[in-house]
This record gives sequence, C-alpha cells and structure tokens, in this order.
Amino acid sequence: MQLFFLLRLIVAQLNKQLANLRIQPLLVNSPGTQTQNIMEGLVVKATGSFYHVKYDDGKIIPCKVRGNMRLQGFEATSPLTVGDHVEIELIKGDDFGMIVSIAARKNYIIRKSVKLSKQIQVIAANIDRAWVIATPVLPKTSLGFIDRFLATAEAYNIPGGIVFNKKDLYDDDLLHYIYELEKMYESVGYKCKIISSLNEEDIKMLRLEMKDKVNLFSGHSGVGKTTLINALIPGLGLKTSPISAQHSKGRHTTTFAEMHELPGGGYIIDTPGIREFGTIDFDKYEVSHFFPEIFKTGRNCRYNNCFHTGEINCAVKDAVRKGDIAMSRYESYLSILGNEDIFR
Repeated sequence: MQLFFLLRLIVAQLNKQLANLRIQPLLVNSPGTQTQNIMEGLVVKATGSFYHVKYDDGKIIPCKVRGNMRLQGFEATSPLTVGDHVEIELIKGDDFGMIVSIAARKNYIIRKSVKLSKQIQVIAANIDRAWVIATPVLPKTSLGFIDRFLATAEAYNIPGGIVFNKKDLYDDDLLHYIYELEKMYESVGYKCKIISSLNEEDIKMLRLEMKDKVNLFSGHSGVGKTTLINALIPGLGLKTSPISAQHSKGRHTTTFAEMHELPGGGYIIDTPGIREFGTIDFDKYEVSHFFPEIFKTGRNCRYNNCFHTGEINCAVKDAVRKGDIAMSRYESYLSILGNEDIFR
C-alpha cells in the first residue's frame, strides 16, 4: 500500500514536470525567407494577430508571426502569448518586426476560449506566480472560481496566490471571514494578501512581494484589478470603469492580456476579466493531485484508486467531516471532478 502511494506521488511530480512540455511551439518559416537583423525580445501585449515585443533596451515595436506557427497537443486560439521570449527580424526601418522563433516555455496558464468552446486560450507564459484577485463584495468572488484557478496553476506548475482586494469596504464580519479564508488557504500552501488599493502601505507590501518576478493577475471584472495595477505602477494610467449598481459586477476594461513593468523590477501580466474559469486538459485520475491537501490525505484511503466520493473508508471524506479539509475545497474538487467537459 505504501509503495503504491510512493509511486503515485512520483507520478504526480512527473505530471507537473511534464506540464511544461504540454505545449511544444513549432515554427514553419515561409519558403525562401531569410533571417537577418535578428533581435531577441519579450512579448508584452497580444492583440489578435499583432504582438508588441519589447527589446532589452526597453523599446517596444509591433510584430507579426512569419510562417505557420502551431501548438502540438491541442488547438489554441493563438500560437503566441504574453510572456513568450521570441526572436524577431526587423523590417521597415526597425519600426516593425516579424517573429521568426519562440523560446521554450517554462510554464503557461490557459482557459477556454470565449467564442470557440473547443479551443483553448493560452493566457500567459513563463510566470513566477499566478495571483487571483478576489473580493467578498462588489462583486463577490466565489470560492469555486478561486479553487479552479489555483488547481489550474497547480496543474501547470505555477505557484498560486490570492489577493483579497477592497479591504476598505469590509465590515467586521467580512474581515473575520477573509481572515478565516486566509488561514485556510495558507495552511494549504498558497500565499494570501489582504489589501486595499487605496492604502499606500498595502501597496508597498505587495510591490515588494512581486519584485523581480513575473506576476499574473486574473479575476472577475470589477474586483479592482486595474485600479490595483495603477496603484502598483504610478503613472501607468490604465482605464477603469465603475461597478454596475444593478448587478454589482464590473465592466471589462482589459481587452487583451498585457505585461507592465513594476518600478524596481518585475512585471505584472494583466489579463481580461474572466467570468467563468474552465479547467482544461485534466484527467479525472489527476484532479486530486491539484488539491494538495486532498492528495496528501488520500494516501490513507482504503482503495488505491479512491475518487473520494462514495467509497468506504475514505480518508479524505473523514478529514472533511472532521474539518481538517475545508468543505468548500472539497466541494470545488467534486465540481471539477464532475465536469465531463474538462476530461480528455
């Protein structure tokens, strides 16, 4: 029994390592193309077929892909994404470039395409930490959304974290609730920050946490993501929109993913608001691997292939009953497990 769980743990670690290989970008150059004036750069904005690439000296130029670039393993809406390291050939007086190659990604994060349900959208690549921006009010972020985001980050070997924003709007009951969530998520291993974009000390603390890292921001529209980025990067001046009073939801102010440089070092990748975050490319036998506390506790289940649903002598269900595993996390696990669309 112990040998089986040891092997299962090894397989889980290998799955995480293999996550980095799930995307293999291949570039097929057009016949007769010649590469000259090659420069290395970083994709900082992706707007459909155009990409904004930043040189080491800070200059940013628009680029397009030369040839036919495709991703092995699944269909994606675009072969490139924010955070990709690329080589470009300068043309038209160095004011425009053609992307001729892409470096291997250390990781990436994805979601279902809004318009093409059978395709996925690679949100960003080469991420040091993926932060989900959440609020308990105006609008309320569901725990299911948070858990799906964290599970997807786990699946693609990206450290996850939660920023609970709009602390200035919390009453005592809400603040107590958020402190309980912070305690629960940090016990699992996720960094949590409780902040207000209007509080200078909170902003300094968060900026220091993100220094010299590539940080992805994601969350529902209206959680204050854009306002927070403006506070972290003075002078950036991203457009914000008010919350809808009728539905307590924000309006989409971010249309395309974009990378912004933090003062003092590091980047923030700002992503479009996501109303529903769909987990992709999960095997039902792997779902528990992406809930660290469930995977750890599951080693003590009676059955080696326990799904932690209706089986007898299930250590996970016992832990949920005792309060050692949060009911909300277990319900999120069941929600992902029961979604047939996410299994291949």
